[in-house]
Amino acid sequence: MKMNLATLKDTAAWAKVGVKLPAYDVEKVVAETKKAPIWVHFGGGNIFRIFLGTAQQKLLDEGLCDKGIVVAETFDYEVIDKAYDPFDNLTLAVTLNPDGTVSREIIGCL
Repeated sequence: MKMNLATLKDTAAWAKVGVKLPAYDVEKVVAETKKAPIWVHFGGGNIFRIFLGTAQQKLLDEGLCDKGIVVAETFDYEVIDKAYDPFDNLTLAVTLNPDGTVSREIIGCL
């Protein structure tokens, strides 16, 4: 299964593999963010994507915000070229929970 904006529309397929999807319209958030960005973050590595990306995702899921995070990479352009662009800026967050279960969530706010 490929992770991109087009495949997000197949909610049943994602549910079947146990992946939680954003509760907001990702394309609308992207458009709003491009119009009037509120947060630019320098450095788009794994820690940023999961910790800060998940925090912003929660705000968006709860309707407390309507914009995502603009990511700027100053050290290694390949982070954007290889980890963001091929997946329409989506990230798969995989968390090992204290009870040993694994949760999976697509972060769509970056």
